[in-house]
Amino acid sequence: MQRAPRCVLWVPASKTRSFITYAQRSLASPASEPLSSPPSPAIHLRNYQEECIQSVLSYLNKGHKRLGISLATGSGKTVIFTQLIDRIKPSQPSATQTLIIAHRRELVEQAAKHCSNAYPTKLVEIEMGNLQASGSADITVASVKSLNSGHRISKFDPARFKLVIVDEAHHIVASSYMDTLRHFGLVKSRDAAYSPMDMLQHSGPATSSGTAYPPALIGVSATLSRFDGIRLSDAIDHIVYHKDYIDMIQDNWLSNVIFTTVQSKADISRVKKGPSGDFQTGDLSTAVNNAETNEITVRSWLSKAADRKSTLVFCVDLAHLTALTAAFRSHNVDARFVTGDTSKQIRGERLDAFRNRQYPVLLNCGVFTEGTDIPNIDCVLLARPTRSRNLLVQMIGRGMRLHPEKTNCHVIDMVASLNVGIVSTPTLFGLDSAEMVNEADVDQMRSLQKRKELEGLREQEAEAAETVKPRRLPAQELPQNITFTDYGSVYDLIDDASADRHIRGMSALAWVLVGENRYILSSQNGEYLTIETPPASAGPGELVRVWYTQKVPEESYHVGNSPFMRPRQVARSLTFSDAVHAADTFATSRFPWRYVQHTQRWRKMPATEGQLMFLNKFRDMDDQLNADRISKGKAGDMITKLKHGAKGWFSRLEASKRKKSRIQNGVQEAASRRRREQVKVGPLTS
Repeated sequence: MQRAPRCVLWVPASKTRSFITYAQRSLASPASEPLSSPPSPAIHLRNYQEECIQSVLSYLNKGHKRLGISLATGSGKTVIFTQLIDRIKPSQPSATQTLIIAHRRELVEQAAKHCSNAYPTKLVEIEMGNLQASGSADITVASVKSLNSGHRISKFDPARFKLVIVDEAHHIVASSYMDTLRHFGLVKSRDAAYSPMDMLQHSGPATSSGTAYPPALIGVSATLSRFDGIRLSDAIDHIVYHKDYIDMIQDNWLSNVIFTTVQSKADISRVKKGPSGDFQTGDLSTAVNNAETNEITVRSWLSKAADRKSTLVFCVDLAHLTALTAAFRSHNVDARFVTGDTSKQIRGERLDAFRNRQYPVLLNCGVFTEGTDIPNIDCVLLARPTRSRNLLVQMIGRGMRLHPEKTNCHVIDMVASLNVGIVSTPTLFGLDSAEMVNEADVDQMRSLQKRKELEGLREQEAEAAETVKPRRLPAQELPQNITFTDYGSVYDLIDDASADRHIRGMSALAWVLVGENRYILSSQNGEYLTIETPPASAGPGELVRVWYTQKVPEESYHVGNSPFMRPRQVARSLTFSDAVHAADTFATSRFPWRYVQHTQRWRKMPATEGQLMFLNKFRDMDDQLNADRISKGKAGDMITKLKHGAKGWFSRLEASKRKKSRIQNGVQEAASRRRREQVKVGPLTS
């Protein structure tokens, strides 16, 4: 005798008796009769949730079918799409069913629980793994993997469905999702194909699935964009509502967040990109997972967040997770971890204990980026660098839910090397990835953003003026996150002002980087200050030193001798920022402010004839600079670089041709990535 497939009804314990009675009655009723149910329990929606629902209904009434909703983590996306189920009316009497699709067990179970609570008299079933739905329930919550296993999807008749909901819809263009959408006639765009009158009259072309009208498709995500370049428009036609986490924090719908960035010293310049465009996991782990970086990570947490009750740590891979857990425990911190291989029982026990604040640190790698509801998280430690803004937002979002026992969430971002397109918390606010911040809240980050935007405009003007080869990419198109570079020629060195932005973010003076470990500040009479940082190979405790090089007095100068005295050390410090501040204090006591301050108006004026003559001695005759192409301040910076260590590199100009191609490719890739990751209300074109 053939056994019927196992059918799962999501039954909250408090409703077991009445629900099973209703379920039995529902299953016994004719399949062609739509199930009637009393109104769902009253839920007080937040104002933006109601706005979102109304926007969806408005687009559906205009005949649009495939819609996207973009809302921050913690905004109640599940509440919204659950409430949409009763708000969306069938396009025909028999189309009363709803299918909710997700890609992870936690999301499936969470959606089923919400639907059961919202609609206690509706039949809710799960299609996932060994659990098989009947195909006739009012609401089916399904794993996309299970739907596409064998012929399981065939029991879902597209003609009986009014609504298909996809959770975490940035995955929607994966082949498994597209196969599911194709079954429901939703692969080809039906944008503007159905007018409200057409929908009321139930007439029109049939879909490939045989239904006169495909169900409405609603895709919901906190990051409704793709990092890998695959077009979301293959599945979604319109983003109908968008509200990001910054707006929601300011409206007090999400917890406030404070940000701290820490220079981890991890060198990821040689880390390759994976198929998705983000860092290749194995290479990244090799670069990040070492004793020094892990020790810096733990000590940073001890310094900045040891009083936090619930810290979630994101690691690169299992090896990194293991080593970092051991590093925490070596400092007597009760740190535990959850991986994809952790048994369901142990995982549940560890999560329950973490929610109850029984231990302070929980580590994971890729487990809690989506569908995680742990509101008590009050610190997020980002121990894994990423090139993906979406992943960064997902990780930070874990700590943004409101909780009565926390005032904010502290995000500690372990920033690695800054020259490979990395994104960090400052980049979310339009700041350079090199920007170092310390416990800055959202308002402070926005204030810093406004100041940096003004400074950035000045820098762009200077960069545009300094363009020295017409066939070279205009400097104003360079992304701000391309900063520190392995210079192959003096051309690259003097043309790239982005390296100077790091120190000029700390100082008001016109410091320029003239070598890997040297910054120079020149005065009008030729005297100068030097900041020397320890080389990368230096051991711990090496100091940053400040030297003052003074001119020999005229009465003591002898022709043929050096015009400068021996450099004199005027300051030393353990940290670069302290050394900069000490050097600035000394400089303002010796050098005229008007000459050394980097935002002085004279720096924007055209370069002088003397400056142009000096610079053009090193340039090809067909590539001479003129006053229209370079400012006085930029010319001075370039001369400083040439005088203090860049001359010897100028003979290798051929390297700039190879670098040009790499820069152009990097700029195009960065620009394309920014466009893909930008979310706004309106039609999707990519």
